[in-house]
Amino acid sequence: MSTQSDPAAVASGDRVVIFDTTLRDGEQCPGATMTFEEKLQVADFLDEMGVDVIEAGFPIASDGDFEAVMAISKRVKRATVAGLARAGEKDIDRAGEAVKHARRGRIHTFVSTSPVHMKFKLQKTPEQVLDMVAKQCARARNWVDDVEWSAEDATRTEHDFLCRCVETAIKHGATTINIPDTVGYTVPEEYFALIAMLIARVPNADKAIFSTHCHNDLGMAVANSLAGVKAGARQIECTINGIGERAGNAALEEVVMAMRTRKDVLPFANGIDTTMLTRASKLVSAVTNFPVQYNKAIVGRNAFAHESGIHQDGMLKHQETYEIMTPESVGYGKTSLVMGKHSGRNAFRQKLKEIGFELGDNQLEDAFTRFKALADRKKHVYDEDIEALVDDNVAHAHDRMKVVALTVIAGTMGPQSATLTLDIDGQHQTVQATGNGPVDATFNSIKMLVPHEAKLLLYQVHAVTEGTDAQAEVSVRLEEDGRTVTGRGADTDTMVASAKAYVAALGKLMVKRQKTAQAQQGV
Repeated sequence: MSTQSDPAAVASGDRVVIFDTTLRDGEQCPGATMTFEEKLQVADFLDEMGVDVIEAGFPIASDGDFEAVMAISKRVKRATVAGLARAGEKDIDRAGEAVKHARRGRIHTFVSTSPVHMKFKLQKTPEQVLDMVAKQCARARNWVDDVEWSAEDATRTEHDFLCRCVETAIKHGATTINIPDTVGYTVPEEYFALIAMLIARVPNADKAIFSTHCHNDLGMAVANSLAGVKAGARQIECTINGIGERAGNAALEEVVMAMRTRKDVLPFANGIDTTMLTRASKLVSAVTNFPVQYNKAIVGRNAFAHESGIHQDGMLKHQETYEIMTPESVGYGKTSLVMGKHSGRNAFRQKLKEIGFELGDNQLEDAFTRFKALADRKKHVYDEDIEALVDDNVAHAHDRMKVVALTVIAGTMGPQSATLTLDIDGQHQTVQATGNGPVDATFNSIKMLVPHEAKLLLYQVHAVTEGTDAQAEVSVRLEEDGRTVTGRGADTDTMVASAKAYVAALGKLMVKRQKTAQAQQGV
């Protein structure tokens, strides 16, 4: 028998068996059904990642589930493959047929043990349930050496009766005993005491591995699972992203990283390659079409993202100020300093260095002010936004003309009009003009304030980043007397970006005029 499921091997040390039920309990989550091919893909990934036991499905539920469990049993290279079965003979035989080709097959069989379940669900007496436990474990053991028995609704079961059920299951062949918090009712202290009580009171408890299976109805599935391990359980049943019925199950990525990160209080080992956790999360999210919440522990997109200026400053000084694990350890890539309205100067300066800009103090201050103004208008400020902003800032640092304000009236009822205020040599000048469209009106207003005969050779707009709030970057090319200049402007408002680009080009043209005049005078 493999050391992965051998009670003596696990109990002798601190090795915790990771039992993944994404393909069974996870798929029971409403709307999370996977295709046959998707199940195989997920199973292959779980096997590669180092999961000890893959619960591949509920074979009697449908022909599709049976075929999937059988196919996974044939292809999985390392993990034990489990099939779920109720206490009935047909269930157990169907599960046995499904896993018989596995290198290591397991039948996971269960029956309800709480008073409310026995009375209303099973309509059986405690003695009848005890007889069912004995028969189901013995029948499953005829199929496989590795039998797991679960007491459904164990956390609401009377302790004396639960002890009798566990003792009976082990006596009749169960090698793993699962104590599920089926309805997510218990709290860590209670669950710890329950596992500890069973291990202490059941005479043959040392012949089996005790397992946790906790639901997240009160948000304590991970905490309860870890409490069970501290009490002596050596298997955790969990799912990728915590998917499962109702509020879900204990999340695999969370229990694994808790054990890795807090070895001082959780000195337990497991075989998971944690650098594959993020990929596993994305795969399961994709095949189930269940998005992962942004602030999800370990694998959420914000798990290693920092926007607060205080946090960013601390991270730049020392990573451990605000991160208890590295993003690389879960396969995330690297820490992200998310640039937004809460970011400070230190983070902004660091971001500029990352994207290749070195600015002087005055330029940095001006760029930072413009960045803050942009961040107030955009939810997400991307690197491309900052590049466009700084390019715009540097290009116009010495311009005699700057756009101060612009109001454009556009629509199907023309003519369109633009009211523009320019800062020209320190003086604000305002004018209103009409045109054939908002861009034409804007450019006409500039011509009224700065008369010229330059021809517009190019007007080009493109979005710097995705989304309806993306910055527009506008390029304008002007030609006058054989002199050609190009100006660029960036803003979330396309008309403002257009005005900035036109004014920038016009400013360059004025500089060229001045240089030409000076050269002629020198001659």
